[in-house]
Amino acid sequence: MSSVYQINKGINKSIEFKGLRAQYIGYLAGGLVALLILFAVLYIAGTNMYCCLFLVFGSGTALVTYVFRLSHKYGQYGLMKKRAKRQLPDYLKFRSRKLFIHLKKGGI
Repeated sequence: MSSVYQINKGINKSIEFKGLRAQYIGYLAGGLVALLILFAVLYIAGTNMYCCLFLVFGSGTALVTYVFRLSHKYGQYGLMKKRAKRQLPDYLKFRSRKLFIHLKKGGI
């Protein structure tokens, strides 16, 4: 008895959808949901239908191009690395040598 199983060759690879990789898929999905909610709010508020459509489609086009540009520029983890680098201090300032005098060889 032989069974045919498909082998998943995408193990340990990031998710990719039409060129978008990793977290950018989530960014695009969140932005599109926000635009859908914006359209619903504007429509319920009584704004002109063509104005709503123009605003939402324009914002949607800008969102898609911006997310694709970020995905191609920074790659899978580059945007997270850029945000993490922004939180590093420019320099460290020590007013005394006490910290370094009391260091042990095995650690602090």
